[in-house]
Amino acid sequence: MSFAQLKSFRSTKSFVQPSINRYVSSASSEQSSESSLLVKKLVSNIKVAREEGMYSELPDFVEIRQSEETGRGIWTQSPIRAGSVIFITKPYAAALSSPKLKSYCSCCYEQTSQNGLRRCTKCRLTHYCDSNCQTNDWVIHKHECASLQNWSQAAPSSDYPPPSDAIRCLSRMLWKMRKQGPHARQAREIASMQSHRSSLKPSAYETHTYLAHSLVQYLGLSSPGDMEQYSLSSATDLVDTISRFVTNTFTVTDPTLIPLGAAVSPVVALINHSCDPNAVVVFPRVSTDPKVQEPLMQVVAIRDIHPGEELCSCYIFLQAFILTSYIDATLPTNLRQQALNETYNFECKCHLCTSTGLDLRASLNCPKNCGGSCPLPSDEHALVRCSKCKSVVRSVEAASDALRVGQEGLDKANNLQFEDPGKSIRLTTNLIPILTSAGFPPSAHPLLGLARLHQQLLTSSFPNPLTQEHLDETIHTATTNVAGLTALFREGHPVLALALAELGKLLAVDEPSPRTTNTSVIYPPSGLPRLKLAYETLLRARKMLLIGFGVTNEGGQVGKEVREMIVALEKEIGVFRQGVKNVLEDTPKLKA
Repeated sequence: MSFAQLKSFRSTKSFVQPSINRYVSSASSEQSSESSLLVKKLVSNIKVAREEGMYSELPDFVEIRQSEETGRGIWTQSPIRAGSVIFITKPYAAALSSPKLKSYCSCCYEQTSQNGLRRCTKCRLTHYCDSNCQTNDWVIHKHECASLQNWSQAAPSSDYPPPSDAIRCLSRMLWKMRKQGPHARQAREIASMQSHRSSLKPSAYETHTYLAHSLVQYLGLSSPGDMEQYSLSSATDLVDTISRFVTNTFTVTDPTLIPLGAAVSPVVALINHSCDPNAVVVFPRVSTDPKVQEPLMQVVAIRDIHPGEELCSCYIFLQAFILTSYIDATLPTNLRQQALNETYNFECKCHLCTSTGLDLRASLNCPKNCGGSCPLPSDEHALVRCSKCKSVVRSVEAASDALRVGQEGLDKANNLQFEDPGKSIRLTTNLIPILTSAGFPPSAHPLLGLARLHQQLLTSSFPNPLTQEHLDETIHTATTNVAGLTALFREGHPVLALALAELGKLLAVDEPSPRTTNTSVIYPPSGLPRLKLAYETLLRARKMLLIGFGVTNEGGQVGKEVREMIVALEKEIGVFRQGVKNVLEDTPKLKA
């Protein structure tokens, strides 16, 4: 079970159960005066923290400030260009998700075939690139190893899953804090992370209680006194720690943004959220010594960020506020707000969420195909018109039904993509035409989600030998996804950059059965026109990758791969043209 999928907990007896349940149930009754005192305390702590060397990873041109609207955050005092790496840090603690444990190194997070990894002979669960990575990780894994062995021995069956990445990451965090001591710089940074225990919502009780029970069991705590070694003197402290973890955890990804696990970084946690961010947290994997340095989190500006205004007014200017996105920004506003409220306990007030304009994530094509868009029908607005030509959408019920069916199908297809990919791809294949015929554009949810999943499934199921039909269907789907993402994201957003790179790579794949005749109306083209399109797409992708993953990083690992492909395509196109020229020169001219 991954961190994002924590939906239930095992009903095992625990000494923390009565205290935690009683505490989280009464959280809503606490007085607001505590929040006011907390804000005042944070304001004073910010200044002290910087003076005492906390958050040393932050560059001199940014500073921590306190806003009444968004709480603590990072403001810039100098202009930051798009594509600039603002700062780099290694997670304080991280853990691979269970499905990745066999194919990724648990120290440096390098992907390797299972045969190329060294497995821990004691817990038989973690794997490493070599003895160096195993030695580097042993300082924490020696505690983890014992807990994993105890967990395995207590499991009801041999196929019982290991603890989730959330439990293992949280435990690694506590073991490290215990080793460093509560007064160490990084331990104090962890302790200063935002906790929402005083305002927990009922929807969060289940997750917090599950984590508490699992953590106590995994750490082998048998009495309240056992918690003191982790500077936890009560169930209240335990709930605080879990709330800080849930609120401030990031997803570790590979260079293509594929999730690998969970990570905690108190300095990155200072960055507040916007659904339309001006900065992103990525893992480009370009360090000079990856076995020692990786995984490295890099905060990269994806648009120009301007200096802060004077202190009396700069809090309200998003241009000077470094903001990242915590959730899937392709979701419509209501779903983003729901996810943020349930997981992070706040209502986003970025311009994307507060805008009264048409949201392309929740829209329909104009019924008269004028090029305009229509809002999705709702209970409050059953009559919807095109924003451009004002034509009325007549098939409102069909659109509503397609939305419902599409959302249910997307949820099912996502759940089945690993355990039954064949059924998952049948769902996406059947649902995409339904939504398209109902008038949903490529940018609309859930069509975009279904199309992105469909592309992943098609790519992972390339037949051997590859067929022209399968390749062209994948290219069609990738092109649709690029169109949808282009409508939603700014140039340089890493999600859009990677989508373009994937499309360019698909176009550059050798055609199994190229067409003998080529016309401009057939997509994708064949032969030289396809190579040219691949080249142009990869050039555009590289430009965006330099922004989304950092100019100094050369666009990250993917950016370097794309650059090599561009050079190879230039040569291939040159050879192709020269071959055509030679054929023409060798062909005898027809006599008049």
